[in-house]
Amino acid sequence: MANSTSTDYDLPGYALLIAAEPPVRHPFAVTAQLPSLAALPPARLVGTRQASAVQLANPEDPQTVLTCLRTAAAAEGHLLVHVAGHLVVDTRQHLLHLALARTTARTVRYTALPWHWLTAELRHRPPGTTTVVADLAADTAVWQALVRREQVLDGPYALYGAVQWEDRHHRPAPAYTRAFAHILRTVPATPPAPVLHEQAVEAAAPEVDAATTLWLGGIAPAGTAPRPPLGVPAPGAAPVAPAAPVMAVAPAPPAAALAVADPHRAISEASRAGRHAEAAAIAAACEQNALRGHGATSPEVAHWIEVRAFLAFAEGAFDRACELWMRGAVTRLMAEQPESHPAVAEAVDRAHQAWHRVTDTGRIRELGTELLSLRTRVTGGDGAREDVRQRLARLTETGGSVDAVSRT
Repeated sequence: MANSTSTDYDLPGYALLIAAEPPVRHPFAVTAQLPSLAALPPARLVGTRQASAVQLANPEDPQTVLTCLRTAAAAEGHLLVHVAGHLVVDTRQHLLHLALARTTARTVRYTALPWHWLTAELRHRPPGTTTVVADLAADTAVWQALVRREQVLDGPYALYGAVQWEDRHHRPAPAYTRAFAHILRTVPATPPAPVLHEQAVEAAAPEVDAATTLWLGGIAPAGTAPRPPLGVPAPGAAPVAPAAPVMAVAPAPPAAALAVADPHRAISEASRAGRHAEAAAIAAACEQNALRGHGATSPEVAHWIEVRAFLAFAEGAFDRACELWMRGAVTRLMAEQPESHPAVAEAVDRAHQAWHRVTDTGRIRELGTELLSLRTRVTGGDGAREDVRQRLARLTETGGSVDAVSRT
């Protein structure tokens, strides 16, 4: 989706809307929500002056979807791909797929859309021009694999949305798509993608089970992977280096997390005691509480995003830390804190530091494109924007060699 600048708005746009339900007894009812999105003017969907849109309601053939993806990927300007439905894996290669209208457990490899097809088709688009919004349901094994980052939906695009856990006791509804469409119908102009996502999360949260919803785009529940202990740094302190992993502890329930008198102290104490998952759960719950109490674009929300960024950095998840610090900076800017505000500058500087530790080429390019855009507003010192530009250029020149980029 387009950013908020006039140049972005003047570029053309394209939207591809995909919603599919496999033949199961209790499907994730996404096709019923597709008309509310398709009824919106395409320019409103994408956030540009002119745009076109294509919708695929309950497609049966993955090759048909692939053809539409290729057309969308070749479109000039900004691209929005909205994907809604069931996530499944094939039994042979254990790769993620979007179930289509004829997909069954035995026919995933032949009747479902491999998620890596989507990633592959979008990888050649200009950086910063592609947004994927996903409203998905997944069974226990797939959902837990996503939470643990054993499976990922990431790619050469900005990713927003939600994945809800589904089994015979949990029958989720596509609340994110419903909220997303409602916001676009009612706002005077399309918000920037991160802000629209924040608003959609806030609107959808009352309709979903927080314990079984994985928010994409930086808002996520506490992870289940082992994490190192650390203290919560005071503002201005350097990020703590990762320590040896410790045994993970089940996250505290959000209600219990919000009941602590001093959450900062509770996070520090839990981390030092090795209960790092509990510390992350408290931070995530406090962010959600700030979201409800102060709104998506508030300094209070930005603070807790930044606390979560510190936790991610200390874990060694530098890409997630970079993403969270950038989101904290954008949140502060949307809260009308100026580019010169110390908290804004600090968040962008920390994002920059974390970005230099990212080793995955796709994430370097994706996050670097966002950081370069942010550096046009929050310039930093010592040629910070030029540093980002040069690293991205070296990545292109070396054909995506991280070693070559790191040595330079």
